[in-house]
Amino acid sequence: MKKVISISLGSSKRNHRVETTILGEDFIIERQGTDGDMARAIELIKQYDGKVDAFGLGGADLYVFAGSKRYVIRDAKKMAMAARETPIVDGSGLKNTLERRVINYLNNSAGISFKDKKTLLVSGADRFGMAQAINEAGGQMVFGDLIFTLGIPLRLHSLKALERTVRILAPVVCLLPFKYLYPTGVKQEQTSAKESYAQYYDEADIIAGDFHYIKKHLPERVENKIVITNTVTASDITDLSRRGVKLLVTTTPELNGRSFGTNVMEAALMALSKKGQKKITPHEYDELLTQIGFKPRIEYLS
Repeated sequence: MKKVISISLGSSKRNHRVETTILGEDFIIERQGTDGDMARAIELIKQYDGKVDAFGLGGADLYVFAGSKRYVIRDAKKMAMAARETPIVDGSGLKNTLERRVINYLNNSAGISFKDKKTLLVSGADRFGMAQAINEAGGQMVFGDLIFTLGIPLRLHSLKALERTVRILAPVVCLLPFKYLYPTGVKQEQTSAKESYAQYYDEADIIAGDFHYIKKHLPERVENKIVITNTVTASDITDLSRRGVKLLVTTTPELNGRSFGTNVMEAALMALSKKGQKKITPHEYDELLTQIGFKPRIEYLS
């Protein structure tokens, strides 16, 4: 039996464990949150190193992207370097393969058109593949990288503007402690719903991207919105329904009532790959995804 474990800086309240079968292989897939404690996360990675088939790096991105340029986030690199034997992935490989496929599937096969729809992607640098796919599908884009990551109230409306902004800021921003860039620990359970952020949600037909960025300033009412995201729990779904969300799409499949993060699913693909392999190419990801037949979860909430 293969074992995949996600070590996350996120809240331990979101911990989960399932047993499942993928391409005939039995899996134990587990998430362990450390409530923002990086030292504890590094300790756990060292503890399980060599004892599991693959690690997911949760609650922290190892990379952000601007076109073909990749930037490494210093704090996340410290965590990743704790794994000496077991391969460790942050989900970026799937964000640039699976999430492109999901957008194309929604647009071409599921009747969810992006053409001329106002789409708020809360962080395009975190999901450049999704950004490109929605843009190609005709979405009217607003990238919220400055708004949701740095608290700067400036919308970015094009891939060129996003790429230019990331190239300027990433070399400095990637050196900051990760807790200043992304909700970790108990902050993942909190929603501030600041009035100044409500306009960005109100203007959008589609709200897409990392769920913790979406949730952080989610208004009390988001009537008839489509939300395209990743990791949600049953309580998250109940909350989105209460707030009036019309349609929820999770880019990773549901396993025992829970959609795991892209880092977890990428780790599962890593475990399915050649023994001892440290890196999978985009082509290999695509081949595995085709064999598995991953489809997004699409759920009408209201």
